[in-house]
Amino acid sequence: MTTILVTGGAGYIGSHTVIELVKAGYDPIIFDNFSNSKPAVLARINKICGRHVPFIAGDIRVREQLEAVFKENKIDGVIHFAGLKAVGESVKKPLEYYDNNVNGSRILLGVMRDFNCHNFIFSSSATVYGEPDSVPLTENSPVKRANCPYGQTKVDIEYMSEELQKAVPEFSVTLLRYFNPVGAHESGLIGEDPRGIPNNLMPYLTQVAVGKLPCLNIFGNDYPTKDGTCIRDYIHVVDLAKGHVAAIKHCLNKSGVHIYNLGTGIGYSVLDMVKAFSKAIGRELPYKFAPRRAGDVVQCYADPSRAKEELGWTAELTLDDMTRDSYNWQKNNPNGYDD
Repeated sequence: MTTILVTGGAGYIGSHTVIELVKAGYDPIIFDNFSNSKPAVLARINKICGRHVPFIAGDIRVREQLEAVFKENKIDGVIHFAGLKAVGESVKKPLEYYDNNVNGSRILLGVMRDFNCHNFIFSSSATVYGEPDSVPLTENSPVKRANCPYGQTKVDIEYMSEELQKAVPEFSVTLLRYFNPVGAHESGLIGEDPRGIPNNLMPYLTQVAVGKLPCLNIFGNDYPTKDGTCIRDYIHVVDLAKGHVAAIKHCLNKSGVHIYNLGTGIGYSVLDMVKAFSKAIGRELPYKFAPRRAGDVVQCYADPSRAKEELGWTAELTLDDMTRDSYNWQKNNPNGYDD
């Protein structure tokens, strides 16, 4: 069986990907330090999978912990999710973001090289495109200096892994540039559980819907878009997880650098999302406009055709699926994994 180390596998996207890996016949090992996740997710992953998924506690910045994993297991590939991910927080704490994300990835790649594990799939982001010159974004759109430290760490890790692949040609480096993951597993057992007030739109919406927060803040209503709010490409987290499985199947042991946008190709404004969510729950959600937020770009959506052509992958779940599953998760878990 093919063993895949999933760093950050207890997190939002990582947990859903672990489930899809098991369904596809892979043998994932979760490696996480719970800096942005909760231990309770592990039992829920096991329940959904119908079997025990191995878990190892550790921090990607601690070489000895990673080396122990590779010594005790034959790791065929790594899907690398572990990282800090809040745009606003990264502006306030740039050094912490560079230490955790870039330095941690450097150590991980070094251990992989030393143990002759050459399959690296990186959880990158559409933030690497910065403020787009034009949309939709293709994989050939220019990678720019990002608008925030979080985004720049993604750019830096992409460059670092590409340089490693040049130096060690056996490496298969796959860069998956996500657009905006939303939704939750249909069981309602796992979903997005951000610490504190959410930075992302969908968990903010769901927490307002269940009364945990009084009102949605929409950051900026003066952007040059149809309704003045930012436009994003929202993708269901289960579709995104399946994209990782497709990438493993296609790119495992195929040397080189492989880059794919994972999105739907459809841009929705913040107000579009508010309307869709209000429809899903059958009532209007309260919202108010707030000043623009540092690091936000005007509009960003994908051309996902390369993933369709090369990986045979396409997003299948709709905006209605996204809002339904997000609300189902939050309704059943009003306090996230603390219930």
